[in-house]
Amino acid sequence: MFPCIFKLQELLPGTVAKPLRRMAYKGEDGIQPLILMERIRVDGAAADASFNASTGELRWGSSAGVNWCLMMESEVLGFKTKGVKIIVKAFVFASKGASLGASGGKRARTRKDFVLEMPSEQCAMIWSDQFGDLINSFGRPRRLFIILNPYGGKRCALKIFQNDVKPLLEASGILYTLQETSYQLHARELAHKLDLLKYDGIVCVSGDGVLVEVVNGLLRREDWDTAVKVPLGIIPAGTGNGMAKSLLDSAGDSYSVFNAVFAIIRGHRRSLDVTTVQQGEARFFSVLMLTWDVDIESEKYRWMGSARFDFYSFLRVVNMRKYHGNVQFVPAAGYEIYGEPVDWRESCKDEVPEQTFGVAARVQQCRYTGPKISLEDLEWKSVNGPFILVWLNNVPWSGEDVMPAPEAKVKAFRLRPGQRVGYPDKGGIIDSDGEVIARGEGTYECSLQETDLMAYGPPIQMTVDKGLATIFSPK
Repeated sequence: MFPCIFKLQELLPGTVAKPLRRMAYKGEDGIQPLILMERIRVDGAAADASFNASTGELRWGSSAGVNWCLMMESEVLGFKTKGVKIIVKAFVFASKGASLGASGGKRARTRKDFVLEMPSEQCAMIWSDQFGDLINSFGRPRRLFIILNPYGGKRCALKIFQNDVKPLLEASGILYTLQETSYQLHARELAHKLDLLKYDGIVCVSGDGVLVEVVNGLLRREDWDTAVKVPLGIIPAGTGNGMAKSLLDSAGDSYSVFNAVFAIIRGHRRSLDVTTVQQGEARFFSVLMLTWDVDIESEKYRWMGSARFDFYSFLRVVNMRKYHGNVQFVPAAGYEIYGEPVDWRESCKDEVPEQTFGVAARVQQCRYTGPKISLEDLEWKSVNGPFILVWLNNVPWSGEDVMPAPEAKVKAFRLRPGQRVGYPDKGGIIDSDGEVIARGEGTYECSLQETDLMAYGPPIQMTVDKGLATIFSPK
């Protein structure tokens, strides 16, 4: 390695431009990361500044003892150059500033602009070029298609977008197209028809339901295998918000709209498991959870926001229900002791063909048909009821304050729902990601049975396709 140092001088009127000081270290791969150094003003105060294009560290210190270190990847949204001034648009921890760097923990972040005043426009151009080259190398999204549900939760999604989301996107220079949903399954239609080549991702400003619709729309496309790899983003603006909570919590970030937006801006991606919920030819693709008689009746208390779940849980404890039924599952490693062994082929012998269920007319064509696995070759276990509830989660959190499944416990699952104990004429409700897929007689809004995707009673099966989709993530 060898250093290459040039003297950095301020350009005065009438003088000839001299080389700016740069320190360049040539590595084994031939790349020359630059270290720029300059005496500048930051927010009007004189400071010695440096920028390391290799590590992305922007540092400055003043004689007053105020020292800062901004990491371009994890703390900078973008920047804007005006003459000799570079306005760095940052998103930093609220308590940062007294020392270099910041410790971890779930502290709140805040928006802050720093005005770097360079000694000349040439100097500002060189620094801004280095900033831009580095930020462009991060692979951040440049164009997003945003789907907003104005009816979710407390109907505050549009306000959240205008006040919290839009300013961060504009500070980062991301272009976007905003589309509000007008009716149920509108987001699925949008995802099914969207020209994906125009965008670097699809973002949902909503609860988890719109994200689920988007996944189902993508998997109904002719090009589903490439469409489902388009990065998805979720900004919590609904009632449950389990996906946003799970993503942020897994990275040690606090749950907030701002952190969810910043995760999308940074552009990190991770794989997302998709579960195929199936009954005969009827399929629904889930990314969050499936519940049997848990909280769908709490819809009547939606005006309460997320508190509706706690209130409804209290009502259910007071008026406990139990249901006959059977669950079969393939346990994950470490959970083999649960359940009794069962022969999958034998357990399926007495099942009625799907076309007699009366739902064939409601089955929608899906280009993706589920993971290609041989269920009969797996080691199945069985548990008989009665059950108070059955709850399966694809992510740890089902809401911003409910974590029922910190670990994965099963690889595949079959549910055969029965009638309510003591009430043979009453069934239960099966819900997947907030959408009722089957309901029995005598249940909440049972008049809608004919519109449900599946029938209540025959087995419903779930299989996981690991890493099928892609989602923006803090890490």
